[in-house]
Amino acid sequence: MDEFGVNSIEDDKEFALEILSNLIEIKALSPDNGGDGEIDKAEYILGLLDFADEIERFDAEDGRVKKGIRPNIVARIKGKRRRTLWIVCHMDVVPEGDLKLWESDPFRARVADDRVYGRGAEDNGQAIVSAILAGKFLSEQKPGLSFGVIFASDEETGSRYGIQHLLKEKKFSKDDLFLVPDTGSPDGSLIEIAEKNILWLKIQIFGKQGHASRPDMFYNANRRAMKIILELDEILHKKFNARNNLFEPPYSTFEPTKREKNVDNPNTIPGLDVSYFDCRVLPSYSNDEVIEFVRKFLDEKQKEDGFESRMDVVQNVSSPPTPENSEIVVRLKKILKALRGIEARPIGIGGNTCASFFRKAGYQTAVWSTLDGKAHEPNEYAKLSNIVEDAKVFALLALNP
Repeated sequence: MDEFGVNSIEDDKEFALEILSNLIEIKALSPDNGGDGEIDKAEYILGLLDFADEIERFDAEDGRVKKGIRPNIVARIKGKRRRTLWIVCHMDVVPEGDLKLWESDPFRARVADDRVYGRGAEDNGQAIVSAILAGKFLSEQKPGLSFGVIFASDEETGSRYGIQHLLKEKKFSKDDLFLVPDTGSPDGSLIEIAEKNILWLKIQIFGKQGHASRPDMFYNANRRAMKIILELDEILHKKFNARNNLFEPPYSTFEPTKREKNVDNPNTIPGLDVSYFDCRVLPSYSNDEVIEFVRKFLDEKQKEDGFESRMDVVQNVSSPPTPENSEIVVRLKKILKALRGIEARPIGIGGNTCASFFRKAGYQTAVWSTLDGKAHEPNEYAKLSNIVEDAKVFALLALNP
């Protein structure tokens, strides 16, 4: 399917490698993850957008980062129609994790055949490069739809300074179409149309601090927390046990994750334990149901031993699904059939992408890309062939009116 000449995008493969390598080497970490934000990466990307007819900035103020701003860039190529296909990318990355698990410097691109290794290569550098390649190609055409690219901040830590800020400041048309290249499959056959509700809970379990030689006089918050967290983990799965085969996995998940540091020395009984739950809840339940259930459970635990238990909601996100017969999904399936000969199918995921905020705001949004699913892993990589082939899909979505 090359009636529009999209195969010429293959000629930009070396350009794609150059861009991705440079992106990997710009360490765009949220201040919540110990970084200086996305401004350096944004300024680099701005230098690549000479193909755009319009470029806008929607910066969110954040005094914790370099220059005090979290940038959000909106670039657009005018098509035959004002209606716009938007490709939504994010600039921030997650920390590298345990360096011993990496075979090379996470923030220095390493090329091995078709793969480019480095933190942020797949998540979301691949999408950024594909969008730029498609934009560069379309700037020499007159696409049926206008073609827009969004480069957002703060996706990895809640999107408060990114998409949430952008949606307050920027008016999009309800006729616009949105594609978020932030999950997918190795052959590109999966189109994400729904996301589980996201609920992060901070659980504070109190005891009484004192010398470890006198547990008879004090109350160990660490031991108390372990019992409470394990029991809560078990009963949450029993209470909210519905299944929906659209999603992978097809059930709600409730994962105890982060634990904050308590005491500094091994011979002190801690008086406070702080733990977190990452809950990915099927849309058949509301997050409010889960919150109320956990609150009642912790109240019961407090009545049992007289020591306080608290819960705070750290993140609470839910959104309606995109209909399977929506225009963006139908268009994408048609192009994938023609270009790759595959019958794409809809799925739901437990992850949270920028799509949830667009869906909640009433915009047609699909999540799709071609990737091996290495996001957040050590030795994360993206394939140059995927970058080029996805750019062709982006371009065809805009070229077909």
